[in-house]
Amino acid sequence: MLVDTMGLLLVVLVTVASVQDRDGAFRVLRNLPGSCKKLRKIWVDGGYAGQLVEWVAAKFKFSLGVMLRPKQTRKFVLLPRRWVVERTFGWLNHCRRLSKSYERLTRTDEAWVFIAMSRIMLNRLA
Repeated sequence: MLVDTMGLLLVVLVTVASVQDRDGAFRVLRNLPGSCKKLRKIWVDGGYAGQLVEWVAAKFKFSLGVMLRPKQTRKFVLLPRRWVVERTFGWLNHCRRLSKSYERLTRTDEAWVFIAMSRIMLNRLA
């Protein structure tokens, strides 16, 4: 899932459970719509560092900002931009249809996420 700084959905990709998030990120970034051409930086957590950062630098005009936890800390540390996507997941958890995958096709699950996010965005306008 790719969201903007307000937590609004830009891209969603539903995969089978055997696909790691790092591998799914390549597919999410390949599916960026043309309306996302103004992107300058995408914030990701430390699990996405490595080949993804190099691939994005070579292929796109934006960069990846990797949010790393300080090495000295062993306790919970709040990372400033990390919680934007988690907040969006929290909003989507209010939709009972998304609590479990009832569908055979992942595209159908993606459509339900877009429907749920449309409802959330319309409620914010009201």
